[in-house]
Amino acid sequence: MCLIEYYTYDDYKHWEGDWELIYGQPIAMAPSPLRTHQNLLGMFVYELNKTLKDCEECEVLVEEDYIVYEDTILRPDVSVVCNEEGDFITKALEIVVEVVSKSSAKKDEKIKFEIYEKENVKYYILAYPDRLIAKVYKNENSKFKKIGDFSKETLKLNDNLNCEVEIDFDNVFKKLRRRK
Repeated sequence: MCLIEYYTYDDYKHWEGDWELIYGQPIAMAPSPLRTHQNLLGMFVYELNKTLKDCEECEVLVEEDYIVYEDTILRPDVSVVCNEEGDFITKALEIVVEVVSKSSAKKDEKIKFEIYEKENVKYYILAYPDRLIAKVYKNENSKFKKIGDFSKETLKLNDNLNCEVEIDFDNVFKKLRRRK
């Protein structure tokens, strides 16, 4: 008989290293991301902070624990949270950005997608550094609807959010575009 271990946040908070916990199962984070991943992550943080500079109730976070359930803790690459109190994210996020790599694609496109959708994350952005595009989804009635693919466009998100957000995807991908 094979036993499958089941973990909760009480276990997770004592672990060393970088982990996510999905439905009680530990998922090791990949080794330190490549420069392209870090560059893209930084550009999203820059764009979001720039647009939210006057929004007092919202903040941009990088790789912060999002405690979805007692047995599910995710660590989005970039997130926007509003009116959150405490040290960790415990309520639905306004925006989540995941930089997708070959090693994270299944988790980002399927597993996290479904969890974020169910938890009513308002916008989910999957950014692909190799293809220089971002797929943007909007949550409508607990279902993500694709808004479109963005590479050089500017996207304004103002419905359903506490503050208006504008993302200049040309600027987000600019440095990576120069390397190709």
